[in-house]
Amino acid sequence: MARVSRGKTSHARHKKVLKLAKGYQGRNKSNYRIALEKVEKGLQYAYRDRRTKKRQFRRLWIQRINAGARECGTTYSLLINGLMKAGIELDRKVLADLAMNEPDTFKALVDQAQAALSQNA
Repeated sequence: MARVSRGKTSHARHKKVLKLAKGYQGRNKSNYRIALEKVEKGLQYAYRDRRTKKRQFRRLWIQRINAGARECGTTYSLLINGLMKAGIELDRKVLADLAMNEPDTFKALVDQAQAALSQNA
């Protein structure tokens, strides 16, 4: 029976790992054994942080909405409650963008939310 040459598969596997390790420093990018560990750890961080990023952006949007709401004389929780009662369905990403870039439009939304709160009270 003929001997099987396995060099091509291992070379391809090494090449794939070293390609993922591009940008690392020192032997982390050139030594296969070390690069394999670093790449695996990097992929773990990437997997974890894809979920963490969503949480962090939501926190940032809430902070921006709260800052805009306080400039208009209300708080974040009252604003969100008023928008729900007014039937305005804008997500936090859009509200944060309006609070930063279009304060006049955001002020109009705050006025509508306050009107809905006072109407239901």
